[in-house]
Order: sequence, then C-alpha cells, then structure tokens
Amino acid sequence: MNTGKQHIFKKAAPPITISTLDLQRIERLLDSPECREADFDALREELNRADLVDPVDVPPGLVTMNSSVLFCDESTHEEYGLTLVYPSAKNSRGGVSILAPVGSALIGLSVGQAISWQVPGRRELRLRVLKIISQPEANGQYHL
Repeated sequence: MNTGKQHIFKKAAPPITISTLDLQRIERLLDSPECREADFDALREELNRADLVDPVDVPPGLVTMNSSVLFCDESTHEEYGLTLVYPSAKNSRGGVSILAPVGSALIGLSVGQAISWQVPGRRELRLRVLKIISQPEANGQYHL
C-alpha cells in the first residue's frame, strides 16, 4: 500500500575500531574551548559507535591517528594519500586533521572498507580505504 510518504534509507555505516588512546585524545580535543562551539556531531557519532581496542591490539590494516593511508573517492575514482593528524600538526606534509570531513570519515576504517560521508555543500563522498602506508601501532609506537 502506498501511503504517499517517501522513505529515505540511510546507508549502513561500516563497523569501525578505534584505540582507547585515540578515543581519549579525540574526545579531549572535542571538549576543548576551540571545538565546543563547532559542529562535530558526525565525528562524535562515529566515536560513540566504535569498537574499542588497546593500542597494542590495533590490527595493522586499521586507520588510526598518525597513520598514512591511501584511499579513493568512489564517485570520481581518484586516489589520494594523507596522514591523519591532530589539528596542531595539520600543516605537516600531507597531514589532514581529524576534524576535517575526510579525516573524520576515515578514522577507524580498515583496508577495503568504504563509508559515505556528508561534506560541506551537502555533497556526499564515498571513500574506500585502499592501503595503510604506515601506522604507528604497527611500528610499535603506541603513544604517538
């Protein structure tokens, strides 16, 4: 029976995993005076739904803070590389802040996973993780 209402189906977000250390640091950042007034609801939602692991238990194919990652925008099929950093380090070569839409979208994804993410201008990106180039936890650096 058609009720005349239009149903909008939200794409299911893939499961994500975040280290307990990354979670603590990102939450502290979001609670800082610089971030309190800004709209980071999407990042907060991601953090709330994440599975948590100790830094020593982070799998090597996972996007963590300070990881360098190769990903593609599935709508354009273009590939990009970046290092996911805290805002204070975003000016480093190839560094993209966790507070940027792309950074918020990639945190916690594993190689092969994709996520749809709303960016300014009501545009939606569909990002897929292709490769982890480097990850601190895989190199035994658990406190970066």
